[in-house]
Amino acid sequence: MAERNRRTVRDLRRGNRARVLQRLYFDGPLSRQELGPATGLSSGSISNVVAELAAEGLLQEAGIVDSDGGRPRTLLKVAPDGGLLVGIDIGETRVRVELFDLSLTELARTERLLAQHGYDVERIVAHVRTGVADVLRDAGADPHRLLGIGVGVPGIIEREGPQGPDGRRTAVVHGQTIGWQAVPFEQLLREAVDVPPEVPLFIDNGAKTLGRAEMWFGGGRGAGAAAIALIGSGVGACVDHGDILAEDRTSLALEWGHTTIQLRGRRCRCGSIGCLEAYAGAEALRERWREAGGPLPEDADDETALAALLAAAYPPPGGPAPDAVALSLLDETAECLGAALADLVNLFLPERILLGGWAGLLLGPHLLPDIRRYANEYALRHAAARTTIEMGRLGPDAVTVGAATLPLADFLTRGGSRPAPGARPDGTGAPPRTATETVRNRSRTTASLRRGAVEAATPTPAPPAPVRR
Repeated sequence: MAERNRRTVRDLRRGNRARVLQRLYFDGPLSRQELGPATGLSSGSISNVVAELAAEGLLQEAGIVDSDGGRPRTLLKVAPDGGLLVGIDIGETRVRVELFDLSLTELARTERLLAQHGYDVERIVAHVRTGVADVLRDAGADPHRLLGIGVGVPGIIEREGPQGPDGRRTAVVHGQTIGWQAVPFEQLLREAVDVPPEVPLFIDNGAKTLGRAEMWFGGGRGAGAAAIALIGSGVGACVDHGDILAEDRTSLALEWGHTTIQLRGRRCRCGSIGCLEAYAGAEALRERWREAGGPLPEDADDETALAALLAAAYPPPGGPAPDAVALSLLDETAECLGAALADLVNLFLPERILLGGWAGLLLGPHLLPDIRRYANEYALRHAAARTTIEMGRLGPDAVTVGAATLPLADFLTRGGSRPAPGARPDGTGAPPRTATETVRNRSRTTASLRRGAVEAATPTPAPPAPVRR
């Protein structure tokens, strides 16, 4: 019973730390007085939690503001140097690795170009291994300060194997369009990447990490429901419901690119026919323009081909006339995207739809008005009237930033506790603990040793003589 009570008190304390950290991270800087109503905690609990987090280097002062007739109030914020995060985008054209501080300010980055549609697992694992080593070296960073590594990948993510104390199982990737069938990607990375064993690793769908980044920091901020589309060589999407701090918030990755938009249509690289990706993905656009007689070198990659297609359709002022074939192809692409977005509108009733991904960022400035028009034509009027369609705001790094939020979200949820040195990803070894808990445990151990030494050096008094009556 005593052990159960100790666990309950510890969980309550970590929950209080999490509430303070999360509120300061997303809404800070805030004063102690503002944290009370924002978190629902008492002033005493706020003082205790703030003192702990500040002592651990997770909070810092962010200035002073005047109060109405009272003492000036000190503002607090999450300390950017409180830890390090790695975000990795396993894209279809490159592997991008970035190192961030706790405020998600980039400290270092590296990229590894991939051969055209070359998704050899061993090569990609090697790119991740050397990329992580490079960003840590370039920033002069201590790997023991890493709070975790997040990875965004194409495909469906499943969790397999035994469940650890954190509720997570090992991530396995099913990427049919890139030839990955049940790839134990998390296990492969854990064996290859040279970081301390206690550093957690998180893997999720790339469109989902893009969506999280836009919901936290970009065009989705403040929306109750949003759909975020990732348009690259392929096409994907995710749907997010709920406030970023809500316990019932949900995020769902969608294989949107493999919804059917044309019966008996073009063959998709997934093997099916008529998929959105077979019309609107950059790989499909390259092939469609070549089939239409577009002037493309045989070895042109997706990025080069899309840039050339847009240049032909929208030449600079004073340049050649717009290419009619390129314009027609892009108009058909806008209609395909608008119709597919209308499906998202009718199915999920989002407040906002955001277009991202490297190809989406190239297409959007030219096609967005037409995409909106087609979406309104295909969607239910009432649903379409309450949905806005915009460009994502975070640019080509959105997947990498979103990947870094995977370990960041875990860290905030745990109230800033870190796995102790020697803890393993399966949950065995030393349990996660805060720096304050470590200090307290050392103090208790020292006090116990001192008490034992004093007791050993003190003669045991003789028992009192029996009282005779």
